[in-house]
Amino acid sequence: MADFIFRIQQNIVLGAYTTSRLGEFVRPWGDKFMLIIDPTLRQVGSGDKIVQPLTDRKLDFFMFDNMAERADTKTVANALALARQAHISGLIAIGGTKAVTLGRAVASLYNDSRDIYTAIEQNNTAVEPLPLICVPSTIRDCFIFSDCIPLVDSRSSMTKLLKGQKNLCKTVLCDPNLTLSLSDNQSASMFLETLGIALEAYLSPKSNFFSDMLVEKSVELLGYAVNGSPSLDMTTPQEVLQSQGGCMASLAAATASIGAGSLLALCLNSRFSISRALTASILLPYIIDDASKFRLDRLAKLAHILRVTASDADNTKAATDLADYVRKKIAKANLPARLKDLSLSIEQLSLAVEDAGQLELVNSLPRSMTSDDLFDLVKLAY
Repeated sequence: MADFIFRIQQNIVLGAYTTSRLGEFVRPWGDKFMLIIDPTLRQVGSGDKIVQPLTDRKLDFFMFDNMAERADTKTVANALALARQAHISGLIAIGGTKAVTLGRAVASLYNDSRDIYTAIEQNNTAVEPLPLICVPSTIRDCFIFSDCIPLVDSRSSMTKLLKGQKNLCKTVLCDPNLTLSLSDNQSASMFLETLGIALEAYLSPKSNFFSDMLVEKSVELLGYAVNGSPSLDMTTPQEVLQSQGGCMASLAAATASIGAGSLLALCLNSRFSISRALTASILLPYIIDDASKFRLDRLAKLAHILRVTASDADNTKAATDLADYVRKKIAKANLPARLKDLSLSIEQLSLAVEDAGQLELVNSLPRSMTSDDLFDLVKLAY
């Protein structure tokens, strides 16, 4: 077993109304900021409330919300040019995975003299990053606590990985209230995506006692959020429980690694702007079926923690119940159950599989998988 080395630089603050303290957390990093903000938040009225604490503290800032459907290199280059022209002292990324990824890329490359394409091809960043504060609107990002920044190459629509600095993000401010505007379908798909991230970290060859602890607690909290508590003394709101579970799953993924579901969802999003949450949800039961061939004991333990199987069920029955539970959740939420429901052809899916097979992340999957193995999984889910 390799030595366990744990290092985390982020100051993680999770709780209701924590965004009201945004000004307090960014002030130590300067007085002039660029805000990369998801335009959806501004449309629903949340954006102005989030940035109000900056105005109250008379901090100088300007907003950047001219972003594409994905975190692509062209958008990063545009944001970098504006940030450098403004001579900002720090950067704040507010919104979903797209906004946070853009913020991480801009902060990482701000002091880098190379162009964006040279940086992603060389996949290294040695310069000092710009101070970054992240305010994720949904907490289920398997890369936010890692040094891996997945970007879309605007020239080819392929996923590229940029290695960020170890001390990139200074603070991650998680406010469960930001998830209250989600629809039931969005909440259901994000729950399943989070569960998938936790499961992949649990099955990862890089898993360790610490990531296992995070996963088990994450799944327990997610179960309380969605299935209810077995006791009446649990009064924590559902959105708080789900945010806590998502934060722990994301930490576990950074400590261990992601799996085939997250990898394929990432590449499909890059190629065709398909929601990562939807793709991950569709693939999850098939990943459980596949994992039952080599990690039955782990699947059974998660099924018991999630309370979706009988306490006396054997491992085979528990794993089957876990996959059935996911399928029932998909059906109940009226989510797409097959990849073909995403209006993609098998030929289009093969492009994303090819992209996934070329990324170094494929070397850290729960079991050794070639592009052919990934394509077999896709065909099962098609």
